[in-house]
Amino acid sequence: MSTVQVSNTTFPSEVLLSKEPVAVDFHAEWCGPCKMLAPVLEKFSEVYAGKVKVAKVDVDSNPELAGRFQIRGVPTMIFFKEGKMVDQVVGMLPPAELAKKFEALTAPKQFA
Repeated sequence: MSTVQVSNTTFPSEVLLSKEPVAVDFHAEWCGPCKMLAPVLEKFSEVYAGKVKVAKVDVDSNPELAGRFQIRGVPTMIFFKEGKMVDQVVGMLPPAELAKKFEALTAPKQFA
């Protein structure tokens, strides 16, 4: 499995209604760090196939989504579980730190 390109129209079905957790990469074509993050996310989409979906939103092509989630800088990763935003990272994390975020998404729900 590889990353999924998501638009304003496909966002609800691909992200909010997804059965598996989703890591959404808000990026732009002109963004250097975004280009560095892309191969890392491709690899994560393979490693976490069936556990975490990796979606990509081009903020220039989808300004409505960027506005809806108040994206101020790219790359921004927003993590969704059961249709709800559970975490957010602005900027590029080292792959080991990003892996911790993915692991947290796959962890069973904790009960208080």
